[in-house]
Amino acid sequence: MKNSFRCKCPITSALDILGDRWSLVVIKLMLFEGKTTFKDFVESQEAIATNILTDRLKMLEGFGIIRKVKLPHNKKTNIYLLTNKGLGLTPVLMELTLWSRDNIQEFNPHLNLSEQLGKVEENKEKAYTHIRDTYLKQTQALFQ
Repeated sequence: MKNSFRCKCPITSALDILGDRWSLVVIKLMLFEGKTTFKDFVESQEAIATNILTDRLKMLEGFGIIRKVKLPHNKKTNIYLLTNKGLGLTPVLMELTLWSRDNIQEFNPHLNLSEQLGKVEENKEKAYTHIRDTYLKQTQALFQ
């Protein structure tokens, strides 16, 4: 993976990886919706074009945010899993969700906001841990 970053700023560098239109969407689909296969992503309501999806999956894998594996019982299908680095984005996605609720809802009243957001605000660390643990249990079940 060629690391061409614009500058030494940590925010700008993170945006060089995650700041396009689709990367965080792919991570969101994995973390919150349990998507693991190319087909899952293509069939999502976001309607990511296959060429863009292929590029984003390769890029995220190259930066160690996701990994591609095959299931023991199905060697034909690739599945994509978040790494610890990818799971580390859980607070970022949750804060972005809260920010969107507070600042974007007036422009998009049809936002799909979970009633669980109140619980997130009550105890963010507990909520983040619960989201990560749920994801890990779901993905571990794929290998059983």
